[in-house]
Amino acid sequence: MAETEGESAGGEGELALCAEELDAQELQRYGEILDQRPASLRGRTVGMALAEQLLLVRTREGWTAPLKANAAQRAFERRRGERNIVLKARQMGLTTWAAARFFLKTITRPGTLTLEVAHTQEAAEEIFRIVHRFLDWLPEELREGPLKTSRANVRQIVFPEIDAQYRVVSAGDRNAGRGLTVQNLHCSELARWPGDPAETLAGLRAAMAPGAELILESTPDGVGGCFHEEWQKARETGMVRHFFPWWMERRYRAKAVDEESLSDEERDLISRRGLDREQIGYRRQIRADFRGLARQEYAEDEESCFLASGDSVFELSAIEARLATAPAPAELRRNGELEIWLPPVEGRQYLVAVDPAGGGREGDYSAAQVLELETGLQCAEFAGHVGGLELARLVTALAREYNRAWLVVERNNHGSGILALIETACGYERVYWQGGRSGGQPGWLTTSMSRPAALGRLDAGLVEQPERFQSRRLLAECRSFVRLADGRSGARPGTHDDRVMAMAMGLEARAELLQKGSGIRGQGSGGGHR
Repeated sequence: MAETEGESAGGEGELALCAEELDAQELQRYGEILDQRPASLRGRTVGMALAEQLLLVRTREGWTAPLKANAAQRAFERRRGERNIVLKARQMGLTTWAAARFFLKTITRPGTLTLEVAHTQEAAEEIFRIVHRFLDWLPEELREGPLKTSRANVRQIVFPEIDAQYRVVSAGDRNAGRGLTVQNLHCSELARWPGDPAETLAGLRAAMAPGAELILESTPDGVGGCFHEEWQKARETGMVRHFFPWWMERRYRAKAVDEESLSDEERDLISRRGLDREQIGYRRQIRADFRGLARQEYAEDEESCFLASGDSVFELSAIEARLATAPAPAELRRNGELEIWLPPVEGRQYLVAVDPAGGGREGDYSAAQVLELETGLQCAEFAGHVGGLELARLVTALAREYNRAWLVVERNNHGSGILALIETACGYERVYWQGGRSGGQPGWLTTSMSRPAALGRLDAGLVEQPERFQSRRLLAECRSFVRLADGRSGARPGTHDDRVMAMAMGLEARAELLQKGSGIRGQGSGGGHR
């Protein structure tokens, strides 16, 4: 749900404002100076002072009160840029503040279109209630004058006198932002958007006018996914990063703990972060209530909050350690779809594990992993939107390049057709047969039994021999490979797992080939493979 954090207004240095005398021209004058910080406001912007005098919010106690910026909201205003990304603990008031800021920009700058995008329809309705409250408590002279609405429903508020609109939609609306020119865009709880969040966000960005203001905001939801990737690359893309730990919220306190009971970690937080024993008491309470998810829901630093999702299938610490040292590929082909770290070495045996997809530009990738048979070392990796004969020719050429490697192809779905093309159109015979040539079938069949075993072998390999894995893209897929709500495991929404499944299948097939001696002896007929 969206936050509805608010504090009572008051204090020195108020903006000289008579709301009853505001007209369209006066509103526009304020719109031109919203971000200025006059000396009389003691560090606050005109927009902050205007929010305190014009806008009302519902407090956590259920009262309606003037909005006054809390610590996190003030910190955001101090560093806010044109493009912002906000990583925060729960209920810090940033959704309310973004709504307030954009509401003021909408009503003071003619021709403005503001778009809020929430992760669920319920959250979108809650944000819209916040915005409607702003509107409903404005002075009547404004509501019946320059801010008289022609439409105010569950999706949008239209101010025809100033040609401005305020819209709130859910991320599940595939048409959100389509055909619009947006001056203010707030993406709330981006880490929890359904479907393909990266694609949805790209479409929304395309709707932004030059100079538009952007706020991406979310509590963390594990590594990988659109929000985590946006946070990781923020500096190189020029976005301003804002991090707000839970202790910035003044209400997060409980009964003070005894000083004698403090752990070394708690004493360190008191020393480094300035926490008191009431905040430590609250920290103990949330850790008891949320257990492994406490670091995620009540973030304390910018790294551990992502690693504490509690639903990752693979050991995240091993993945992160390997990501820090993984080498760049020695060669790139097919516009980067094929990465090569180690070329084939004469006399060594290899396998190529293939997870086929349909080949369309949407959906899953076809992926292939090249492994040295004896060591299990990853030598090359392919992932791209190809299928059919093109994929069959590509993986066959790769297998021939790597000393006539074993081709291990998943035969589920599209795989049976790829296997047929490999044998007929490509004339390649060194294909892995599951169950042996006598009574078996070509290719690897993923089942409810073979899949967990293969993933377990990959997990063990990441922990025991992480240096075997070269691909940063594979490792990124591993860290966003999670336990899903229906009990299965797979890619977090908005991410992919094609490289993961190709590698898991390759490691499992390699173990069988080594056990039966087929790879070491070359092409021979032993081990039930041809």
